[in-house]
Amino acid sequence: MTDVVHPAGSDGHGRHQEIAETTGDPIADPGLPVHQPRPTDVDPRAEKRAERQIATLFGLSSLMAILFCVAYFAFDVGSEPDVVLGMGASNVALGLTLGLALLFIGIGVIQWSRKLMTDTEIVEMRHPLRSSDADREETIAALTTGANDSGIARRPLIRNSLLGAMGALALPAVVALRDLGPLPGDVLYKTVWREGMRVVNDVSGTPIKPEWVRVGQLINAEPEIFFNGEPYGEETIEGHEQLVEKTKAAIIVVRMQPDDITPIAERENWGVDGILAYSTLCTHVGCPISLWEQQTHHLLCPCHQSTFDLADNGKVIFGPAARALPQLPLAVDDEGYLIATSDFEEPVGPSFWERG
Repeated sequence: MTDVVHPAGSDGHGRHQEIAETTGDPIADPGLPVHQPRPTDVDPRAEKRAERQIATLFGLSSLMAILFCVAYFAFDVGSEPDVVLGMGASNVALGLTLGLALLFIGIGVIQWSRKLMTDTEIVEMRHPLRSSDADREETIAALTTGANDSGIARRPLIRNSLLGAMGALALPAVVALRDLGPLPGDVLYKTVWREGMRVVNDVSGTPIKPEWVRVGQLINAEPEIFFNGEPYGEETIEGHEQLVEKTKAAIIVVRMQPDDITPIAERENWGVDGILAYSTLCTHVGCPISLWEQQTHHLLCPCHQSTFDLADNGKVIFGPAARALPQLPLAVDDEGYLIATSDFEEPVGPSFWERG
């Protein structure tokens, strides 16, 4: 098989090459129609009218964003929500106002580009790989020209109303953050543990006596309040709130030889005959931990292998956890059952930036 070589001008490639040599462009006439001016190009009144229309659209967008925030607080979404057209009034109002806010901005930008920005066709010749420095300079100049042609610098009404509309769109996002839940307040700093509250088995709810705990044994436990139905504060903890409080209050009870324990000065009386209690929540990311090594007195977190020495005040000896396990001070009541003498003295669970 032999290659066939066409002479210049005998095929399309040759023709394009000939045009390029003559005009400097790969295509002499791309077929663009003659540019026709728009009414806003020749009539200053039409230009001002279009400018006011566009600013009105941006203003309506701002109004819809504000109405979104009003609707968020105005309609009831509780057990008996407001209803409109057979649907939740809150959902209808929020969807309608946010949708219109976005729609008005979109229509305004389209009208801006159609009526006021330059509509002259710009042809950019394709180039292989990296552009030359001259092409880059030309591109920057074209972008600068486009910015100037848009009139954003000399049309403050449009510019400012657009910025206002875009800024107002942030309001629904900020307001909607409220649905993430109530502010935590001081709930991260306290649990339901109180002085005199009994320690019970977390499955049976049975109170625990020291003599029932063997050396080397670990018991998952929690406060008796969740089993006896007594109110906490002014009302009983139920539902989701109870689950949250049970998670924060969960502890492990372990027993070691008293001689193996080296408490810090203020914790000398926090145990009962070698029985200590610690939070089950890892101080790294809050995983529940109960992998207990009897001989070494180490507690291992299964998530990221943080290891705590329960004989040495819950100190971290390995892994990513940044602080020791919180310890719950214990005592014995008049009937011989284990009780807490106070709440944890520090927040349980993962560390957080506001923890002092």
